Amino acid sequence: MSDAPPRRAGRPSKAVLDKGRIGDAALELVDETGDFTLPALARRLGVQAASLYHHVDGRAGVIELLREQVASAMDLGPLDDPAWDEALLGFFRSYRDVFAAHPRVVPLLTTATVRSAKVIEAYDRMATRLGEAGIPPAHAMRILTALDNFVIGSALDLAAPDVMWEVPEGVEAPALAAALAAQPTGRNRARDAFEEGLTRLLASLAAEFGVAG
Repeated sequence: MSDAPPRRAGRPSKAVLDKGRIGDAALELVDETGDFTLPALARRLGVQAASLYHHVDGRAGVIELLREQVASAMDLGPLDDPAWDEALLGFFRSYRDVFAAHPRVVPLLTTATVRSAKVIEAYDRMATRLGEAGIPPAHAMRILTALDNFVIGSALDLAAPDVMWEVPEGVEAPALAAALAAQPTGRNRARDAFEEGLTRLLASLAAEFGVAG
């Protein structure tokens, strides 16, 4: 009979590679550097680059994981608001805050086709709310795209310097100077611009299509 101690089951020396870990690591890289490569991502995870292909379809697959990571932080709860405009306003506030936390991911997400189930669910719910408000399907995607563009721009605005505009000495711009003096600075400026802009966009939809909240 062998005197060797029985072998006990234990945790593997390295965490199991899965899409969640890949997405987390990719988002960290993008937040730090503004981009990623598959070799750099593999090094971050402590694996060979070839191992990534068991879980993702190359760079495009990783970008879709980035989209999933960002989408998972969005709050879909506001989309249940009985008023369609308040539903969209509440959701887009969360949307803006999430992208403001990861502004460097924005350019990457524009390079790959949207296939994320979480993102598709969110946009289907928004399209549903527009339909309930009486907005025809022919207009729905164009409206969502326009709102999308506005909100992403607003998210990037949150990363802007506290003093975004400065009229140089000797430059005559009295109307602009008065407008700048009348607004707050920093994140308050970005917040106020977002709230007014989105509220006016939604109000214009209600006026054009004759819908109520």
